[in-house]
Amino acid sequence: MIIDHRIKPYTIDEFGIKNYKSRYILILTILTLYLIMAASAQLLLHFELSNPEANIKTYANAFWALQMSSSTIGFGDYYPVTNAGRVVVMCMFYIGVGLMSFIGAQFINRFFGFSNTNVKNRELRKQNKEILDHNKLLEIKIDLLVRKIEEMMHKSNK
Repeated sequence: MIIDHRIKPYTIDEFGIKNYKSRYILILTILTLYLIMAASAQLLLHFELSNPEANIKTYANAFWALQMSSSTIGFGDYYPVTNAGRVVVMCMFYIGVGLMSFIGAQFINRFFGFSNTNVKNRELRKQNKEILDHNKLLEIKIDLLVRKIEEMMHKSNK
């Protein structure tokens, strides 16, 4: 089965290095964030329903609270009152901030290209390959010269 190059998550350059596409990384990161959030919302709801004073009473409220905490907005309309619920929200905050920072860094790197080390590394690999190929050619020429000199010296000694 042939996979269309547009839906492949990466390309392979001339050195065999996988270069992942920004769109793929973005989609995978957001999907990961929301899967973690969906599972954590169920856990948060479980902890909060055990407390009669809780204001998180539905899965949607738990999901909303986690989404607001992971985005650092934190409206405060829904918040955990149990210690276990607070731990879930705290963890989601750190995960969300980390993943959103990763997305931001990818965006800045791809669109503004402050330091695209992948390109620089590929250029260096290409230069190194050219140098190595040239060195091999020089080695062959030197070997031929050494052989000719040895032959000339051998003939002159006779």
